[in-house]
Amino acid sequence: MSVATDLAAVPDLGTGRGRVWRRLRHEPLGMVGLALIALVVLAGVVGPFVAPYGPAETHFDAPFQQPGTIGYVLGTDDLGRDILTRTLYGIRVSLQVGLLSVALAVVVGTPLGLVAGYWRRLDGVVSRLTDVALAFPFLILAVGLAAINGPSLGNAVLAIGISHVPGMIRIVRGETLRIAASDFVLSARTMHAGGVRIMAQHVLPNAVSAIVVQATVIMPVAVIGEAVLSFLGLGIRPPTPSLGIMLSDAQQYLQRAPFAAVVPGASIALICLGFNLFGDALRDALDPTAGSRRRGRAR
Repeated sequence: MSVATDLAAVPDLGTGRGRVWRRLRHEPLGMVGLALIALVVLAGVVGPFVAPYGPAETHFDAPFQQPGTIGYVLGTDDLGRDILTRTLYGIRVSLQVGLLSVALAVVVGTPLGLVAGYWRRLDGVVSRLTDVALAFPFLILAVGLAAINGPSLGNAVLAIGISHVPGMIRIVRGETLRIAASDFVLSARTMHAGGVRIMAQHVLPNAVSAIVVQATVIMPVAVIGEAVLSFLGLGIRPPTPSLGIMLSDAQQYLQRAPFAAVVPGASIALICLGFNLFGDALRDALDPTAGSRRRGRAR
């Protein structure tokens, strides 16, 4: 086989995207997940502009208003703050923390995974450091970093993003090892292409699918992580609304006003459900054999 033929074997990403979308459209749960993601993103982006009140606006004459009360669709909390308004702002904060945490994990973890998988002499160092980081549970590592740096949106993003870097390194390293043994990479080496060029032009484009799937896995975990940190007082600082802060404020009034905890809790559940359903469908669309194997085991 000639070098030209080998290089022509590199997957066409453009047509690949079309095939992936066609497979996704035949995944009902994936479409449900995508619809939930679109709904949540719409609420986070547009919601604060159409919210009836300010996020910290208090109505001391109207605490614990029941959902459906005129002027308060989802009711009010102990300070008379509108739950609908605070939920819309809290969803925006959750999406911000989730997306920025995913971006941090991808930006830091992808290059390290490529280096560990392609240059084997550096694999030992990177892999051992990754194993040490993975020995710490995600929430413990995130809580420890947040406690050291103090509560703020930026520090929450830093803590959650860094705690997911080891997982991203391991995924990218495994993909790099697989792709580096492919014929088109071997052909590029015979043409004396440099390692950086091979990783940028051949390895990374073919590892994008695994990175994207891992990002959909990190996103809901990051949203839960932000809620946990804020619940513990290590995440977003009041009076900025956060779904975790809303849960923390509502826990002492569960018997009197359970809806104050149900609304933010349901919002977190919908965000996580949407990304989990879409992530599973996307993984099957990118690797149809994985879905077939899973369905075969189920039977």
